[in-house]
Amino acid sequence: MNTKPFRRPLLATAVTLAALTTLGGCSAWNALGSREAATIGGAAGGAVIGGAASGGSAVGTVGGAAVGGVIGNQIGREQQRR
Repeated sequence: MNTKPFRRPLLATAVTLAALTTLGGCSAWNALGSREAATIGGAAGGAVIGGAASGGSAVGTVGGAAVGGVIGNQIGREQQRR
């Protein structure tokens, strides 16, 4: 069985999860508002989804992060309004 095509998305997912874990333990994370936290979470999630959907390409990962960040920002804005 050839597992080579799955290595890049798996690596991108592992790196993103490591970054999220690092940010989660950071004391500055608690100082962020809901909008900023939602933006970061959306960007991280978008990077994982974009990387997996594009087969691990950098363009797909960055594009997913950008789209996810915008969506997370809008969700955070709605949370702040309530």
